[in-house]
Amino acid sequence: MPATDKEQVLIDRFSRTYAHLTRSDAMLEIERAVCGCDYGCTSWTTREEAENAGRMLALGAQTRLLEVGTGSGWPGLYLGKRSGCHVTLIDLPLEGLRAAKQRAKTDGMSERCRIVQADGAALPFQRASFDAIYHSDVLCCLVEKQAVLNACRRVARDDGKMVFSVILIAPGLSDDDYQRAAAGGPMFIESPAEYPDMIEQAGWEITAHADLTAQYVNSIKSMYLREQANIGELERIHGPDGASELMARRARTVDALQQDLLRREIFTVVPAHGARI
Repeated sequence: MPATDKEQVLIDRFSRTYAHLTRSDAMLEIERAVCGCDYGCTSWTTREEAENAGRMLALGAQTRLLEVGTGSGWPGLYLGKRSGCHVTLIDLPLEGLRAAKQRAKTDGMSERCRIVQADGAALPFQRASFDAIYHSDVLCCLVEKQAVLNACRRVARDDGKMVFSVILIAPGLSDDDYQRAAAGGPMFIESPAEYPDMIEQAGWEITAHADLTAQYVNSIKSMYLREQANIGELERIHGPDGASELMARRARTVDALQQDLLRREIFTVVPAHGARI
């Protein structure tokens, strides 16, 4: 399905970001300090969180793993390298996929990795193609949240499993606080329904659900301070206006988190008994 103008702006921004992050020693050092990886990633998944997700998905040599919204390959390539599973990586920003392809080669994953430019809401795979599905902070950057959950269910085996994290607006806010939360979150953080309801509608059943907000607060505060200390590199990558916009966005997020207006959560889901998409 065609991207809206706002979605295309976000896709273009991510593509430019991946092109620069993967070539900046300073930004990769910040990523290692904050997330424990150096893929040029844009999600907030730490190494510990990725390893926990791999255990939850029970990845092994025979597993077929799909990562939706892979960006530059974190953590799908890492999970594939650690577990020996076969990995399919999909996203829309081409520069991220190019970086993922190069990283797959560097990590010795080329033979067990397939990289496809595709929309998560219209996955170009046959029904029941994957044993495991993972996506990190992707739904909060997309309009078609329900369509992505539906598409993932269609390509998952009936004995498969999906793990995903998402940044969301805290429930029960006043109108003013809701607007502050929306301004502090990703561009498409607003959701047409609660995530448990969308998950159920897509034919999934929640088996585990955890709050990652405390870890997210620590990560984004650390990222913000380190980026401030490297503002010259940010300006080189994004231009002065782009760097200023990024830091203002970070500040809004920190403020919203300090006011308990945003959350980051992780869900583990399996196909609901008798459900078909």
